[in-house]
Amino acid sequence: MPRFSVIVPCFKVQGFLRECLDSVLDQSFRDIEVVAVDDCSPDGCGAILDEYAALDERVRVLHLEENVGLGRARNAGLPLATGDYLFFLDSDDTLTPGALRAMADRLAEAEDPDVLVFDYARTYWWGGTRRNVLAQVLAETDRTFTAAERPEILDLLMVVWNKVYRRDFVEREGFTFPPGYYEDTPWTFPVMFAAGRIATLDRICLNYRQRRQGNILSTTSRKHFDVHAQYERVFAFLDARPELARWRPFLHAKMGEHCLDILSKPDRLPPSDKAEFFRRTAEMFRRYRPEGAQTPAELRVLEHGYAAYRLRRGSGRAGRELGRRARQARGAAAGRLGRVRTAVNVRRPLDPDLVVYSAFSHRGVLGDPGAIHRKALEIAPHLRGVWVVRGEEEAALPPDTEHVLLGSAQYRRTVERAAFLVNNVNWPWAVPKRPGSVHIHTHQGTPLKYMGADLLGRPGARHGLDVPQMLRRADRWDHSLVAGRYAERVWERAYPCHFSSARTGSPRNDVLVNAGPQDGHRVRERLGVPDGHTVVLYAPTRREYRRGGYVERIDPARLAADLGEGHTLVVRLHPSLAAGPARGLGLAELHRRGVLIDATDEPHVEDLMLASDLLITDYSALMFDYVLLDRPVLIHADDWAAYTASRGTYFDVTAEAPGHVSRSYRELAWLLASGAWRDEEAARLRSAFRDRFCEYEDGRAAERVVRTLLLGEPMPEPVGVPAARPVPAVSGRDLLTSS
Repeated sequence: MPRFSVIVPCFKVQGFLRECLDSVLDQSFRDIEVVAVDDCSPDGCGAILDEYAALDERVRVLHLEENVGLGRARNAGLPLATGDYLFFLDSDDTLTPGALRAMADRLAEAEDPDVLVFDYARTYWWGGTRRNVLAQVLAETDRTFTAAERPEILDLLMVVWNKVYRRDFVEREGFTFPPGYYEDTPWTFPVMFAAGRIATLDRICLNYRQRRQGNILSTTSRKHFDVHAQYERVFAFLDARPELARWRPFLHAKMGEHCLDILSKPDRLPPSDKAEFFRRTAEMFRRYRPEGAQTPAELRVLEHGYAAYRLRRGSGRAGRELGRRARQARGAAAGRLGRVRTAVNVRRPLDPDLVVYSAFSHRGVLGDPGAIHRKALEIAPHLRGVWVVRGEEEAALPPDTEHVLLGSAQYRRTVERAAFLVNNVNWPWAVPKRPGSVHIHTHQGTPLKYMGADLLGRPGARHGLDVPQMLRRADRWDHSLVAGRYAERVWERAYPCHFSSARTGSPRNDVLVNAGPQDGHRVRERLGVPDGHTVVLYAPTRREYRRGGYVERIDPARLAADLGEGHTLVVRLHPSLAAGPARGLGLAELHRRGVLIDATDEPHVEDLMLASDLLITDYSALMFDYVLLDRPVLIHADDWAAYTASRGTYFDVTAEAPGHVSRSYRELAWLLASGAWRDEEAARLRSAFRDRFCEYEDGRAAERVVRTLLLGEPMPEPVGVPAARPVPAVSGRDLLTSS
């Protein structure tokens, strides 16, 4: 008996069917069967299914003699299913890699619940991807529950395909699909109401394809009237189950919301049928209204006529248009006022002791600006340091940090009077370059990939980026901090502006250069790393050749397993991927289960480097900083040709790497298991890399910036990296065992 029966009804999807089937059959979890139902499709679906069945014994095909529709096609596949769990997959959607393994693991952990609800992402025909906006609901508990205990689970999209169902539960309850549109409604609500144990999986397991055309529910027809009959079936289910009567008010409201949503869509109902649809919805809303129930404000329109509904819809559109125009007018007025204010306020004298800081687009006391600020408090306490932050970052600031909120009147007054402005990204246009003020730009790392003006010949890499405007903003820089002569040459080439290069080193890296053997211990404790574990930090960067930037080059679950006992894998995605769907593709769930540590949200990446024993990366600038610890680095460059062709790089890191290079996962696993990652050649490569790219990193960069650029005091230029010395791993052992 297989663990999963994947039921795939097929009708007029020949262009998507192979991708769907491949996404199922290529899963690493193979204890499955596929029940494919050819719903008398007039295209090539039947032949494609027969082809797959001939090649893979896990595929069974049922050819229907007439077209019965999606719901009844699923019903036709049910008697053929023998798996523990049923999964109804639409034939134009796809599973994400590792999805079935994640489901199987979660089901085992939850001891076979009735229903498992998992996450999905919408993938659009134009290439975009958007995660389910209510994904947080799936992450709020590890326990099983009922819908009554956590009714917010019913706020998720009520469809059949974002869940798997225990087969004996479905058979015992007699659940089947009715004919017609919206057939998911009388399946999902009864299933969720009746389930005794529901579990969730905070992982994107399915890509829900948003087709430009061909979506049945986007077809204009009277078939959308089917929704009324579907809700009639759910109310009948409740009538037959007195113990579920508590759900009637909820279902009553959901029915009203759903029908009004259909009515509001321009591509659903023929215009001549909308009045009738409204009247039938309103009649049903009155008939099923629970005694004593209060009508929500947004549904009161159903208590009046269609004319009142149209009037309200029209006034709503007019109000939104007036609001849009008002916002435009306010924006234009604010722009004019801002120009006037700048012209007036630049006459205020500069405050010679005022230093304004910002980092990573106003995210807090971080990076090079943070290191400079801390050193200034130590050796120049008379300087007043003020941070510019966004409102959502205010609560995370260190205690007693003087700050202003971006865009506020206090922010404008502060930046107008500052003698010094320190940032690692460009300041907004609202920050003027006043005569006598000093702008210090710190950058965010030593560059491997093309930056600035060098992106002009890379249209894919500079998508959405106005390079000429970026250079005009960079014209405000007075000083550009550099870590070595290589970085100096690159920044002066990439930003042909008016600054001078300051050979200071990178202030954020002082903590790495001066690190002792116990400096990462606090971080390891906070992350929950067991005592004695060897910590492997995996830090991939984004890809410009893929919309959204995320390409999973290494399966983190496999890497964690291959590292074996006594090791902890810490994963840090590129900050630009932190809020996208990347973490939903397994990382969050692996973190919850303790397979690895997702440290993407850790604000200070220097802490993660101090806490780790080995860095595995691809093309992240983190490598230039990590070598200062004299700990091993592995470069995983399996897509180097594609990366350099799309983004452009200043040198071939595979030829001049800070450690050994792998071109496949098999090579990476060999480097880890054989011990080659820490051999003499690895040490030689690391030393040569550090000598070439880190020559100004002497551990006094922050002091040098404060003394020479803020205080105007003399201080010797760095003469080179201090003598290389490996910092012992915090665990007391810095060797990976064979995996």
